Amino acid sequence: MNGIDFGDLLAGLSTLIRDWPSLIMMALGGVLIYLAIAKEYEPVLLLPIGLGCIIGNLPLSSMVDPAEQGMLAVIKSAGVDNELFPLLIFIGVGAMMDFRPLMAQPLFALMGAAGQFGIFGTLIVAVLLGFPLNEAASIGIIGAIDGPTSIYVANALAPHMLGVISVVAYSYMSLVPIIQPPIMRLLTTREERLTKMDYAPRPVSKTALILFPIVVTVAVGILVPKAAPLIASLMIGNLLREAGVVQRLARTAENELINISTLFLGLVVGSTMTAESFLRWDTLKILVLGLFAFALDTAAGILFGKLLYVLSGRKINPLIGAAGISAFPMAGRLVQRVAQDEDFSNYVLMHAMGANTSGQLGSVIAGGVLLTLVLPMVGN
Repeated sequence: MNGIDFGDLLAGLSTLIRDWPSLIMMALGGVLIYLAIAKEYEPVLLLPIGLGCIIGNLPLSSMVDPAEQGMLAVIKSAGVDNELFPLLIFIGVGAMMDFRPLMAQPLFALMGAAGQFGIFGTLIVAVLLGFPLNEAASIGIIGAIDGPTSIYVANALAPHMLGVISVVAYSYMSLVPIIQPPIMRLLTTREERLTKMDYAPRPVSKTALILFPIVVTVAVGILVPKAAPLIASLMIGNLLREAGVVQRLARTAENELINISTLFLGLVVGSTMTAESFLRWDTLKILVLGLFAFALDTAAGILFGKLLYVLSGRKINPLIGAAGISAFPMAGRLVQRVAQDEDFSNYVLMHAMGANTSGQLGSVIAGGVLLTLVLPMVGN
């Protein structure tokens, strides 16, 4: 009737009933869609991931079948297997980033380095828990709190874990305003949080702003070659922004390019969330380890901030260290909010943004270091 093949319909229903784990995964996809719409948890990515999860677990679905050239299978081959989409997203991120606060206050680059401690600490813990080195590194990179970097590293080291790593990474990104404040208050005193910082930065010339992405690309490309694709993509976007002569390209990078890439990436990542790869005890371990990495990064950044607070004669607010994770610009804005909870006249936003942009660079470099160290060991 109307072209409906009841044989295929019955076969699909029968397969779905027998394959109850796929029903659980489809329900999980529905939960992700609910969280994206009702709670606004990273909706730009969790919404397509949720939909992709439902599509990927449909019985007899041809959309994810490479043999039938299904749409999601083609997109996966074109933009995920070769890691193109994360790089395109980084071009858009770079076009949105302003490195002036970091360039005016280079000291805060150290906070971006301290904010990556959880990545390597979690890698060690994951190995001790029995995860192979490549999987442990993929779990550790969740601590970057940077979705594209997590996807890039996981796809290179443990592609079978891409779905769960991506969902955990983006879920924790959305929970930055919930997870970080208790840690920030636990590790700092009220006196430290009340610290006011003068903002009288050195002026940053137009020439310096243009040279910065070029110099960073060359330096990182030489020192950490595995990070070169990520850092180069980020700096391409930033150069488009700072050049001032290609506004149309800069606007395209931070709007259409990043939006289309994020949509396709989310759908494909969701489609990899099959019951076989997701419904395992290891998934629960990854959730806990990802949270541990996030908390450890935040704590390391704050403790380093406390060190600078002492060394500077109580002139640096330790809360700034919490912005040393990636999660740009959410972490920087959160530091400002927590500081103003104590004193509404306390403005530390520009200092926090310096640490936050440093954290973005730090997460990319940390990902490159993991690839450099781990890929030869796992024989890839």
